[in-house]
Amino acid sequence: MILHGYWRSGAAYRTRIALELKGLTFGQAGVDLRTGAQRSDGFMALNPQGMVPALEVDGAVLTQSPAILEWLEETHPTPPLLPSEPLGRAQVRAMAALIGCDIHPLNNLRVGKALRETFGADQAAVDAWAARWITPGFAALEALTAQHGEGWCFGGAPTLADCYLIPQIYSARRFNVPLDAFPALLAVDRKAGEHPAFAAAHPDRQPDAD
Repeated sequence: MILHGYWRSGAAYRTRIALELKGLTFGQAGVDLRTGAQRSDGFMALNPQGMVPALEVDGAVLTQSPAILEWLEETHPTPPLLPSEPLGRAQVRAMAALIGCDIHPLNNLRVGKALRETFGADQAAVDAWAARWITPGFAALEALTAQHGEGWCFGGAPTLADCYLIPQIYSARRFNVPLDAFPALLAVDRKAGEHPAFAAAHPDRQPDAD
C-alpha cells in the first residue's frame, strides 16, 4: 500500500492513524498542497478530484478518507475500529461524520486560501472562521463523548471517531481555538498521545514534514 498525502492534511492524518491502528505496513508519497502538487498530471491521474489522501492498493486507487477507513475496517477487521453492535456502529459513524462533514471541510487548506485570496482575510479572520465551526461541533462531540466514552470517544478502545477527532484537535490548535471547555475531548487527546499508533501518525513524524 502507498498512501499519497500531505503531512498536515487532516484527512491524510486520520487515514494514517487507522493504518497504524491496524498494524499495516504502507509506504508514503508526499503531495505538497501548498505548491499545487495535487493538481499535477501525475497525481490527477491517481485522483481526478486532486485531493488527498489517495491509497494505492492491489492495483486500485482508493480516495476519500471515509471510504478508505471503511475499506480498511472491512478488509482488515482486527483490531476493530467499529463496535460490534449496530447501534454502537451507527453512533461512532455519527461522531466521525460530525467532524468529517460538519467541521473539517470548513477549515481545510483550500477554504483558508479562498478566504485570503477572495475575501482578503488575514490570519486572525481565518482563525475566527475556523473557531466558528470547530467550537459548536466540539461542544456536541464533548457531550457525546461524555455519554459514550470510556477513555476514548466511544467505549474503551480507539474507534473511527478517534481517528477523526485527533487530527481535528491538531487543527484547532493551529487556528488558536480555545479548548478548555472540552475536558472529555482533551482527555482522549492525552490518551492518544501515549498510544504508539497515534504517535506514529502525528504530522511532525511524517517524511514530508517541514
